[in-house]
Amino acid sequence: MGILLSYLPLIQVFLSVALIVLVLLQREEAGLGGAFGDATGGGTGRTRRGLELTLFYATIVTAILFVSVTVARLFL
Repeated sequence: MGILLSYLPLIQVFLSVALIVLVLLQREEAGLGGAFGDATGGGTGRTRRGLELTLFYATIVTAILFVSVTVARLFL
């Protein structure tokens, strides 16, 4: 258990950097305006495909792992 506690901060730093990179790699046109029906046509009417879909799922998984490690550090 002590070894796991010593590696949790390192894992959290790695996950935070990975999460930042994955968020920055997302599509640029999908800003806040597209979420609210921007007149330029961005956002709501387009489906993700290929690498964009993989990045989307990888971002979600990384965020869940980051939150899990953070909660684990809080309670351990």
